[in-house]
Amino acid sequence: MSAAGLERAVLGRAGVSVTRSGFGALPVQRIPFGDGVALLRAARDGGINFFDTARGYGDSEAKIGAAFSEAREKVVIASKSPGLAAEDYAGDLEESLKQLRTDYIDIYQFHLAKKCHRPGEPDGLYEAATAAKASGKIRHIGLTTHRLDVAAEAAGSGLYDTVQFPLSYLSDDKDLELASVCRENDVGLIAMKALAGGLVTDARPAWVFLRRYENVVPIWGIQRVSELDEFLSFEHDPPAFSEEIKSAIARDREDLSGNYCRGCAYCLPCPANIELNWVTRMTQVLRRLKTEDFLTPEWRAKMALVDDCVHCGACGSRCPYELDTPTLIAEAWRDYKNFTAEWDARPGTICQGEL
Repeated sequence: MSAAGLERAVLGRAGVSVTRSGFGALPVQRIPFGDGVALLRAARDGGINFFDTARGYGDSEAKIGAAFSEAREKVVIASKSPGLAAEDYAGDLEESLKQLRTDYIDIYQFHLAKKCHRPGEPDGLYEAATAAKASGKIRHIGLTTHRLDVAAEAAGSGLYDTVQFPLSYLSDDKDLELASVCRENDVGLIAMKALAGGLVTDARPAWVFLRRYENVVPIWGIQRVSELDEFLSFEHDPPAFSEEIKSAIARDREDLSGNYCRGCAYCLPCPANIELNWVTRMTQVLRRLKTEDFLTPEWRAKMALVDDCVHCGACGSRCPYELDTPTLIAEAWRDYKNFTAEWDARPGTICQGEL
């Protein structure tokens, strides 16, 4: 345990000591600026020292900069560039440094990489990263991806200090084996989507399951003080891997494992403007999240766009999990229409109009 009482892990050969519960700062962009700064500082004051953000996360970097610029050395910051060429990466890095109000970033990652970037490639991306490291603007080179083959290649390449990949108790054995690959190659493993993009609604079994992997550091997407308090409570009073938790995991695996969408959005853009990363998961979303939020006129209109699908097949060909995306959206649209019809027929329900 650290002085603040939170267990830590070292991110592989990077040698960076971080709390094993990291703060995923994507959701921070959704709340007012002052609230975001206060939430980030509360996390730090609670003992969390690892904060993961990205150039593409709205004003998340700016909020982290405002929260920690006066005590930069007390936190570990990871950010990401989606750049596909050296000049894009360099520009993203300069903007990240500006927004974060710092002269260095602990871990700067290639965001949602579709391949393991290597030296000597025409895009010059890896050379841009090594130049940034040599200049002191970044301290470690990382890569994030939803593709297991890319993550495993990066982990074994000797080129990356950290790899970030989706891991949760819904992950299959092949995905979970990445923990061993990273350990064998002394690469830090950062777990994103530890709540499966919101489909896992109970944080307790999610936390317990990943805590069993000593070299895995989850970054929990935190938007509310109540969520922060829950994760901090787990740190101070760790739940056991009880029969109750095992049963909860088994139920969710039966309900969700295999042919469920992780929400990575690799399938986008869609020529019919279908929000594929949400539509594909709508059957589960309606039953696991706050139902009313997805029955608004706006969401009904979004779901109706499925009728405009041109059946181009591009979405399915892009899916790193090899899901049959066209079939998933068709099934989700059918379920959505049935669900809304039943919902609107309930006594006291204000109908939202025809679908």
